[in-house]
Amino acid sequence: MTRLIVAAGGGGDAVAAAMLHAALYGDEDQAVILTYAWDRLLIDPLPGPRGADSFAGLEPVTQSVWSVPAEAQPIAPAGSTLPRLAAELPHTLALLDPHHGAEGITRRLEELVDHLSPTSIDLLDVGGDILARGDEPTLKSPLADALTLAACCQVNAPIRLLVAGPGLDGEISPDDLRPLLGTLVHTFTVQDVESIGSILEWHPSEATSMLAATARGARGICEVRDARLPVPLTDEGPTVHEVDLDDAVSRNRLARAIMTTASLDEAEAHSREICGFSEIDYERNKAAWLTEQPPTKLEPDDALSRLDQFQSEARTRGVTHTTFRHITEALNLSGSQRDELRRLLIHSRPDQYDAPLWNIGA
Repeated sequence: MTRLIVAAGGGGDAVAAAMLHAALYGDEDQAVILTYAWDRLLIDPLPGPRGADSFAGLEPVTQSVWSVPAEAQPIAPAGSTLPRLAAELPHTLALLDPHHGAEGITRRLEELVDHLSPTSIDLLDVGGDILARGDEPTLKSPLADALTLAACCQVNAPIRLLVAGPGLDGEISPDDLRPLLGTLVHTFTVQDVESIGSILEWHPSEATSMLAATARGARGICEVRDARLPVPLTDEGPTVHEVDLDDAVSRNRLARAIMTTASLDEAEAHSREICGFSEIDYERNKAAWLTEQPPTKLEPDDALSRLDQFQSEARTRGVTHTTFRHITEALNLSGSQRDELRRLLIHSRPDQYDAPLWNIGA
């Protein structure tokens, strides 16, 4: 018995997919999780997603689908969290390569379905930006989700679209998403988080971290990187809802526009036209900026002093929680220093660690 879960966005959705499998399907055979190698610049200094040619040690699943085992290595200067995820998850991670556009993803997905004959296919998005129209002013990363949505709706197999943690990606508010959500499929619990808890100690996904935190009972307002919407941590946070796939496609203008794209460049062009931007352009610009920044050293006393100032200002904005990724950004440290900063804060102020978030208090 094989379950196929398509992670709609980046690596965080793959982590959530593993938690979903444990919650819904228990100790059944391993799942195959089809996921992008699309880590943000914190992990991968190269903009955009990685394809199979960016790795050594991949293993063939079908003629054009490759799995990422624990032994695989990204070819420098590329970086990827997938090999480490493969080492820590009991599932097969299959590489979702968008470089041949939605048509390429569709062909590979059909190959995978023919090869696996899966018992079920779930398309999972954490946050709900897969339901974006494309003109929302707070939308930041529509392309990855639109590509998977465009491909899945063209596959001749029943695929269930699931949205976990509505609003937790900080791109569309829970109020706007609520009318679009269908049947409640599951509400994640503390026990569900146990299957991925150790992964969130190092994985940089903010949305999946908040999903886990709300399942553990965290409530309040979480501030995330890049000044996105403040994210409410509520009882809705740990929920998983089914959404009609056709309704999602009807709503998502970008997904409809890119269905016949044969390259990532072509899909990007549609994103610029419909959404006014491409998230890969943002990564290109940020990568260029980062190369010009002088190296910084983490000085513990200085970092803790600046943390106090950040927390004081955040409280005036009504913020109760934040992510280590955002603290790193707020203290003007480099992404490579996130883990060092995290260790410093947990060691110095363990009472504020609301795993996997940081509790700044009311």
